Order: sequence, then structure tokens, then C-alpha cells
Amino acid sequence: MSNQITLYDTTLRDGTQGEYVNLSAEDKLRIAKKLDDFGIPYVEGGWPGSNPKDTRFFEMARKTDFKNTRLTAFGSTCRPGIGPEKDQNIKALLKTEMESVAIFGKNWDLHATEILKVSLGENLDMIRETVAYLKKEGREVIYDAEHFFDGYKVNRAYAMDAIKAAEEAGADAIVLCDTNGGSMPLEIQEIVGEVVPRLRVLLGIHAHNDCGLALANSLAAVQAGARMVQGTINGYGERCGNVDLISVIGTLQLKMEYPCVAGQSLKQLTELSRYVSEVANVPPLNQRPFVGKSAFAHKGGVHVSAIQKNPAAYEHMDPQQVGNRRRVLVSDLSGKSNIDYKAREMKITLGGNGYDSQKIVGEIKRLEDEGYQFDAAEGSLELLIKKVTGQFQEPFTLESFRVTTEKNRSGPSTCQATIKISVGEKDEITAAEGDGPVNALDNALRKALTKFFPQIREMGLVDFKVRVFDGGGGTASKVRVQIESRDAREIWSTIGVSENIIEASWQALVDSFHYKLSRELTGVE
Repeated sequence: MSNQITLYDTTLRDGTQGEYVNLSAEDKLRIAKKLDDFGIPYVEGGWPGSNPKDTRFFEMARKTDFKNTRLTAFGSTCRPGIGPEKDQNIKALLKTEMESVAIFGKNWDLHATEILKVSLGENLDMIRETVAYLKKEGREVIYDAEHFFDGYKVNRAYAMDAIKAAEEAGADAIVLCDTNGGSMPLEIQEIVGEVVPRLRVLLGIHAHNDCGLALANSLAAVQAGARMVQGTINGYGERCGNVDLISVIGTLQLKMEYPCVAGQSLKQLTELSRYVSEVANVPPLNQRPFVGKSAFAHKGGVHVSAIQKNPAAYEHMDPQQVGNRRRVLVSDLSGKSNIDYKAREMKITLGGNGYDSQKIVGEIKRLEDEGYQFDAAEGSLELLIKKVTGQFQEPFTLESFRVTTEKNRSGPSTCQATIKISVGEKDEITAAEGDGPVNALDNALRKALTKFFPQIREMGLVDFKVRVFDGGGGTASKVRVQIESRDAREIWSTIGVSENIIEASWQALVDSFHYKLSRELTGVE
């Protein structure tokens, strides 16, 4: 038996059933094209019989050239009492003009008798007739055996009858579904091992993550003989999600020697994960295996010291294999090794006797005790290292600022900021309005600085976060403000801490501008 795994992506259908995952037809087409570029053999585009958006998606997809992907339309077996040739959902599948279709049917006797309210024999007829009709219409048919494992555990004879009905009617592949996500890896491996020798067609696995075992179950199925794996990018899906194809690809190809994608595509794995996250407007999970921002991040001083000698000491693989990168974090847990590593990464020269590193570590520990968090604000960290070592040249100095907020009975509140800064021997006083006090300060500071530093215009705000990290003081509690900024080349984070939210925001805001200007003034790219 070949070790080649056929990947089947259902992000655009099953993935969109996940909470907070909403994709327009245009979004779905963008992701489908990205998956095609990556080299996914099957991409399930949606259920055209269920909603107008999926119908429109397939209309656009017909005009799109896919080089590596076979776009697949999804649907169900014909309804009770209606033959497939008259069933509107089946007609919608055919209308997409897709060469491949996937249909699901009932394989658990409970679903046939209690959910569909049909006899066990009639359910088998629905499966057989639907597959046969779609084959007669010239389609490749993938049969998704819904609830197969639950059904097999209570009535294995009937569950087998259901998938044999699909095979005998001409199904090209049969996918066993752990629809409720409650099966255990040993169960999956045992059942798939019993099914494989009884079928002649390609067998697949479709696992949900309700017990946190979707990846383990998919791997167990592959080891038992399954050669198609269905899943979603980033594990999006209903309830706790589907198996994450990102982890499937990384584990099968790099750890278990089951080829899934071309070698050059593997290096695009991180980009693919983040692209889909961006289009879906779902924040990326930093701890996502293989591709997360934290997947190869090191914080403890002992770890950092070791990876500088040999990365294999604390990394299970080279992050570049999947397009990710190693990161060293700095916090109150850091040692001199962390500082030495970060300084080299930031192209900052430290003294050779270790004194600079020790001094920086001491300052970081003091500030983190006050509430700063430098592993989440590398822009502020770079500025701190430069300041402690005397390598920071302040591009501008705050002389004063004033923020006023006015609220009347009927209208919205208005905010105005007046700011005085000095750049060299020159002073600049500027005022600006904003939607809030921080926005007004930001507008005033930008207005003042662009007269001296025109490159400020290319800076933009990406994110603004406020966190109360000790609520014991009520509204007087200390807050941490984190700002994420970007220009055409990079994204950076800065931080501020104070009992006064305006002061904390100002600290983070100034660090953001200082970072941008100090890098340009010193020629760092």
C-alpha cells in the first residue's frame, strides 16, 4: 500500500460552521485559490443546495482556473420518498458543474430510524440510488459516512452495509466520519483496520476535535490504512472544530514519512495558516503547532543558552522547514543568554565583558515587577537595550501635553489634545482632535512630528490593547497598554504601564514613534 496521503480541505464548508468564522463568496474564492497554489488536491467549496452564497461561489469558481485542486461540491443523499433525479439538492450539486461531488449519508441506525424516520432498508436505498445517479451523470463521488464510528460501535453490520451500498453503487472514495468527535485513537485504529480489507476503494478519515483528539484519531486512521484525510486549515469547524490540516501535514510528512504535499509547499505552511486566518478575520493562535508565533519561541535563560549551542536541544525540528522562525523572548525569567541573542538579532553591540547584559537583565526584571511585559513588546525592548547601553538618541522630547474631554447632554463626547515637543533646538506646539483622548494625542503627535520627520506618514496603527493586571485598586488600578504599529517593512509592539490610562497610552505611543525613528536614524532595516 502506498504511503501517499490525499488531502481534502473542507475549510470553505465545514470550517465556516465554526463560531465566529464567516466567509463571503469572494473570501471563499480567495482561500480556494490559495489552497490551489499550495497544492491541496481536493477543496470542498460548500453546499450549493443550502444557501445562495455557496451557489454564487460555484458560479465564480467555474470561471477560475485551478491548477492543482479539484473543487468539490457538497451535499446529502436524496431525501426520503424523492428519487435523486427529482431532489432539488442533487440538482443543485449537478448545476455547479464540478467534476467531483461529496455526499453524506446516514450510517448509524439511530439516525436512520429516529432522525430521518425511515426504515434501515430505505436508508440504504437512498445511499445506493444517490451515488449511482451521480456516477451516471459523470461525477467523481466521495461518500462521507456520517457518524460511522458511533454507528459501527453499536451495530457494525449495518454500518458496514451502508458503506458497502455506496461502494457497490460506484463511489470513488469512502470517508469514515467521527462526526461527534467522541471516539478514542485506539478505537479508530481498530475499526479502520477492520474496514480497510473489506473495501476496494480509497478510504478516508474525517475527525472532529470534541475530545481534543482529532489529530491523534486522524493519525491512527492513517496508520491503519486510511489514505485520504479531510480537515480544515487552522482546525476551524463546528463546536470544537475539525482536525487541523496544518498539523496533519506537519506531522504526517515530517514525523511519520507519509508524503502529503510537495517539498516546496511545506515551506509555505506558516504563510497558508496566517493567510486563511487573515481572510477569515480570526486572530491567529500563537500556540498553534508548527506555524504559531510561539511554536519556536524560547523564554527561559537555560533554554536560550542551550539553543545557541545547538537548537536541537529544545526544538523538535528546524522551524524554517514550515516557513516559521525561531524567537527568543525576554522577560523576568531571562538570563544573559537571552539578552545576548536579542542584541545580535537587533544588531545592537554589547560590551564584551557581560556587564551590559547583566545590567539589562536587572532593569528588565525591575520593570516587569512593575507590570511591563517585554516578551509581548519587542519594540520597547529594543529601545530599553539601547537606553541602558547609551546607544539611544532621542529624536524628540515631550515638553508637555494636555488632553480635554467635553461631554454635553445630547451629543457625543469630543476630545482635544495640545502637545509641545522639542526636536533639537526647535519647539513645536500643536493641537488636534480625536475620537477619544488617546486618538487625539496620537493625532497631535503625528501632526507635530511630520514637520520634522515626513516618514511618520507611512506609520499606521494595527492594534491597541488595554489590560488591568491588578484589579484590587478598582478604577485606580494599574493598567498595561500595548500598541502594535506597522510601516511598509515591519510590524512592532510597544508598551506602557501606569495607574493613569492616558499616561500608559502615551508611553506606548511615544515608544512606537521612537522605535520607528531610531531605526531609520541608525540605518537599521
